[in-house]
Amino acid sequence: MKAPPPPVTPFRRERLARAPWIASHMLVRDGAAHERQRRLVTAAFTRRRVESLAPSMQAITDALLDEVLIAGKDGSTVDLLAQFAFPLPMTVICELMGVPAHLRDDIKAGMETTFRGMGMPDEEWAAKFEVLERSLTELVATKRREPGDDLISALIEVRDDGGDTLSEDELLSMTFILIAAGHETTVHLIANGVEALLTHRPQWDLLRAEPERVPAAVEELLCWCGPVQVAFPLIAAEPVDVGGAVIGTGELVIVALMPANRDSAQVAEPDVLDVTREPRPHLGFGHGIHHCLGVALARLEARIAFETLLRRCPELRLAVDPDELTWAPSFIFHGLDRLPVTVT
Repeated sequence: MKAPPPPVTPFRRERLARAPWIASHMLVRDGAAHERQRRLVTAAFTRRRVESLAPSMQAITDALLDEVLIAGKDGSTVDLLAQFAFPLPMTVICELMGVPAHLRDDIKAGMETTFRGMGMPDEEWAAKFEVLERSLTELVATKRREPGDDLISALIEVRDDGGDTLSEDELLSMTFILIAAGHETTVHLIANGVEALLTHRPQWDLLRAEPERVPAAVEELLCWCGPVQVAFPLIAAEPVDVGGAVIGTGELVIVALMPANRDSAQVAEPDVLDVTREPRPHLGFGHGIHHCLGVALARLEARIAFETLLRRCPELRLAVDPDELTWAPSFIFHGLDRLPVTVT
């Protein structure tokens, strides 16, 4: 009998050992080390830089939907995940980071392997991950030689008042995590959100009639069907009582974000999708010192994606029964395998 696949975990320990640089980013650091990195990255990752992407973001969105509408003419089925929700964030984050065209396919494939190939045999996973590692190393080296008006160049150049800069491992690790966080999460926010609205058709129709509600709808979708299942693992520094359960010093803690976002103590009728409600509190972007730096980018990208879909594909519908949709196995992310739709 064939052996079962290994457990679906973020990274098995032996895989981390092959690439120690991967754990040099601020999501896995706390205290002074985290504060130092966040200060440097924040100086480079500015709101102005994000907002300057809006025109190109709209152009990318329209170009992808042009292809979707052509593929879906005469009622043909289109996989909106593969043809829209996946390429849109990858193209946008590559524009922001300054990733040249010849590296994009290898980086995209490597990111997909890293986060969706958890059950893959170690040797196969390692071979594909090495391609990603080489691509990221080449990318950082190229930007060091030939800086441009992009986020990686800014991360290389940024210095604090004391002249401190990001180390080579930190640059590689931050490039990895910014591309991953700026891509994978938004893919699922868009695809999950479309699925939720199409299976709650009155909500879709309301947004068609009142598109000014889209920003609030994005916040509602982050609560209802957010793209991230758990926060990065934590270790309890001291005993803490959570709902009557005592977590001891040194114990591993993994915060489940999705049930937290539907906490009835925080919002009335948490299991009802309602795009008209005032934005409710949620953990879609984390909390505290690890609150997501890419909030403005994610909100802008999701708003443009949903507004454009509602305007250009008003008759968008699922092409299969909702029960036929399947969700990708992942410890971290909450996302569909595919999203078959019709656009006419």
